[in-house]
Order: sequence, then structure tokens, then C-alpha cells
Amino acid sequence: MELTGAQALIKSLEHEGVETIFGLPGGAILPVYDPIRDSSIRHVLVRHEQGAGHMAEGYALATGKPGVAIVTSGPGATNIVTPIANAYMDSTPLVVITGQVASASIGTDAFQECDITGITMGITKHNFLITSAEEIPRVVAAAFHIATTGRPGPVLIDFPKDIAQSKMEWWYPESIDELDLPGYKPEIVLDLSSIEAAVALISEAERPVLYVGGGTLKSDATAQLVAFAERTKMPVVTTLMARGAFPDSHPQHLGMPGMHGTYTAVTAIQKSDLLISLGARFDDRVTGKISAFAAGAKIIHVDIDPAEFNKVKPATVSVRSDIATALEAFDAAKAISKNLDPWWEMLNGWREQYPLVYAPTDDPALLRPQEIIEAIAASAKPGTIVSSGVGQHQMWTSQFWKFDEPRTWINSGGAGTMGFGVPAAIGAKAARPDVDVWCIDGDGCFQMTAQELVTATSEGFPIKVAILNNAYLGMVRQWQEMFYEERFSEVFLDADLPDYVKWAESMGAVGLRARTIEEMHDAIRQANEIHDRSVVIDFRTPASEMVFPMVAAGASNDDIMVHPLQEVKN
Repeated sequence: MELTGAQALIKSLEHEGVETIFGLPGGAILPVYDPIRDSSIRHVLVRHEQGAGHMAEGYALATGKPGVAIVTSGPGATNIVTPIANAYMDSTPLVVITGQVASASIGTDAFQECDITGITMGITKHNFLITSAEEIPRVVAAAFHIATTGRPGPVLIDFPKDIAQSKMEWWYPESIDELDLPGYKPEIVLDLSSIEAAVALISEAERPVLYVGGGTLKSDATAQLVAFAERTKMPVVTTLMARGAFPDSHPQHLGMPGMHGTYTAVTAIQKSDLLISLGARFDDRVTGKISAFAAGAKIIHVDIDPAEFNKVKPATVSVRSDIATALEAFDAAKAISKNLDPWWEMLNGWREQYPLVYAPTDDPALLRPQEIIEAIAASAKPGTIVSSGVGQHQMWTSQFWKFDEPRTWINSGGAGTMGFGVPAAIGAKAARPDVDVWCIDGDGCFQMTAQELVTATSEGFPIKVAILNNAYLGMVRQWQEMFYEERFSEVFLDADLPDYVKWAESMGAVGLRARTIEEMHDAIRQANEIHDRSVVIDFRTPASEMVFPMVAAGASNDDIMVHPLQEVKN
């Protein structure tokens, strides 16, 4: 069967089971958009290529399947670089297809030409420049294989216009052996000696902590984690990228570690004698000052990517494995911890003394952002998906929303990409139309990508957006207040510019505003009753509110600052 390169590309995507792609057409990718009309794949027309990438990320994070985005050459390709970098940092499986100028024009500075494979070399697992129509099926199959195996991540396919218009005889690889990927061997044979060494450390530990990272979600290891934790009675902390991997409601869960983690989670790591890292990469936002991080602890580091071993913190035992397999191996080897009652007595003392708090108020006209999040969470259906932008609102959401299910928390971790929340929420809704999706956003983040609510309206993906509007770039303001002598520089935004209610209405959404506690509850009730359109609520919050606990950048986690209402007694 003879097909054009464009037809072969779409047929290859169908062969990989792709149901939805997010994109925006342009000159170089135009030939590919013709066969989309005849395809079973749904194309979601975005308003900006960055939105396409973040929607694909939201889709991937909500399902575990690779998200797919397609854009044109030049500025279309460069506009999706940020989502690619974001996906790379957070190990999110993406396949991004970019149009490219005709092969003969490459290198001539042709109209809308850019070296996107060169630009993305350091932020993709791999990228391809297709040079003949015959290789399209192999490249597509390889892209999906690379994106989803081993440590997941983004893969880019650069697609010249003349290749899209040329002819090929249809075929599709029947096995991995046909993909021609020398050096790429994601299959892992578990080293049982490393399991034995880890089990020996577990049996000796008196103050162990399970330090759970995003790799636990990537390997669908929630059930194995709960079983292992309950059997060994170890305390569990879940990083920003692992929220929901272990239920917040579980009595063994201590909360999130790191710069804005709970006092108990941060201090438990610091005082531990054994830290079992499961798919975490010892990010600087978790470790603080490296030399002071868990200084008295031996470390078992379990990760599928050997490049993470000893990169930041030397490990006593390194176990190369996906998390589910490693936990099953620990159980098979009958890993048993000591009596942890004295350790739990210490942990529960910290939990009682230093819970997450915020300043109470008797003023019905003052909305605390933490209270807003708690109210939305209390009214949300089980399984509700929550996305966020990046900043104070992200930290408050991770702190005050209780995540009991995997793949219900969608945020930008490593790259910290403002504007991620709205398009990611739309991507999650596209993937899970049966589930309510809330985006907890800041006014700064919302202004970056809010145009994608037009996409939500036109495509029928209604989401609910809570803007915590403090009229500032809040997290930057907090740092300027704490570390720059309150010299606020270029962080004021203005609560009334734009008018978020009118803006929401202009994009086909319902716009609401809440300034008081009564209005807050009424707006949340209305939002939960609306299912055919997106809803945007402008919650007015004080600019002075700050995120606590906090560890200053580069400081030791031992120097954690709790809320001013609390006094740390070491």
C-alpha cells in the first residue's frame, strides 16, 4: 500500500494507539494536517504551541500514557521547547512532532527554519530528523519505545515538508529488533546482591524513612509501596512529584519533604539512620545544603536510571530497578525492620507539635489561600484531579489538599514552569473526561497561558480554575520580603488588571469573584454544579501571606523555619 509520508506518520500514530494529539498547524507541517481529517485520532487545536506541550504533559501525567503534540517549524517548534524541557526534568513521556523546512532548504536560513534537533539535544531522551519517507514507521515506533521505557521522557521527531509529501510503501516494525537503537537497552536484570545488601541495612535500622519520589508513580508502584510500608511499619515521605503515590490519609505518611515540606517530614529525614530513596533524585529543593542532608543516615538508592546514583548524594547501596520490582524483591527477601516504636514516638511528637498551620482570622472579609484550598478539597469528589502553576499556590496546594490516589496531582516540579496549570488541566480533562479537574493557579501564572481556556471551551473540556489573586508574583515577593529587606522589585501585578471575571466570560467560561468567606463557599458551590463550561473564580487573598515551613535556599534542613505562630524547640 503506497502512502505519502504524511499519511504514514498519522497511520503510525494510530498504530501506537494514539487517541488524542494537541497541536497548531503551520506551513511546514501543513501536509500532515490533511490526513488528520480522515483519522480516528482527535486533534485538539490549541491557541499557543506552549499550550500544546503542557496539555500533552497533563494527558501523560493523568494516564501514564505518552502525550503527543504536533507543531510547525521555526517559532512553532521553539514555542514548545519549554514543555519539552519541563517533561525532561519531570520524566514525563512525550512524543513531539515538529514540522521542518524541505530537506534541500535545511541550513539555508529558509523561512521559519530552525535547528530544533540541535536546540532540544540536551532536553530530550532522543530526537530524530527524518531523512526519508521509508523510515517514518521505524522512527515513530522507536520514539514511543524510547519515551515510555526505562526512565520516561520526551522524544522529538523533526519532519521535513518534502518528506511529508513524498511516497513510501507502508510497513510497520513487528519487533523491537527492527527499531535500530544501538546502545539503548532499558531492560534491567535485577542484581540480587544489591537487594541482599539493602535488606541487611533495613534489618539494622532503628530510624528508617521511605523517601518516595516521582519514579514510584512512573512504575505504578503504589500498591507495592503501601504493602511494603505497612509490613515494615516505616514512615513515608512523598516528594512534590510523588504526591498521591502513598495516601496522605495513611497514618504512616509524614507529608512532603523539602523547602516547603512539613516539619516532621523534613526532620525525620535529618534524624534518620537509613534513608530508602525510591525513584527520587535528591533534588536541591529537598536536600537543602547537601553536606548536612541526612548526615547520619546510610542510603539505599533505588532508581531505574543509573546516572542518578551518587550524582548528588553518595549511596551505601544502589539498586538499579523500577520501583515496583524492587519493592517486590525486598518483600521476597523478607526485609524486616526493627521495633520502630521509639522512632514513631519521636515522629508523632513532632507531628503533634508542628502541624501545618496558618494564621486564624475573625475577619469574614479576609480569605486565606490555605482555607480556600481546604474548602475546595472538602467539596471535591473522590478522584478529582488537581493541577497547579508554580509558586506559593503550588506549595499550598501540595500542603493542604489531601492526595489519596495516584495521578491526581499534576504540577511542574524540576523546571518550575509558570503557566503550566491551565493547559495541563485541559490535557488531564481530555484524558479523563469523566473526572472533575481543578486548577489551583496564581494570578501571575494564569496570565501566562489563560488563553487556552478558549481551547477548553471550543473543544468541550470544562475545567475549574481557582485563582489565588494576591496581586503579586507571590513567591518572588516572599523571597524579597525575607531576604532582600522588603525591597519589592517588579513583583506587583494589580488585582483588578485584568478583570478576571470578564476575561473568563470572554473565553466562554463562567467568571466568579469571591472576597469574603461567604462568597468563597458560594463560588465553590456554583463551580461544582457547572459541568458544561469551564469556571474561573477570582479569589482575593492577602499579599502578605507566606508559605511555611520553609528552608532557605542553600541552608541546612536543620534550620527549617516553621510558621511564626510556632516555636521550634530542638
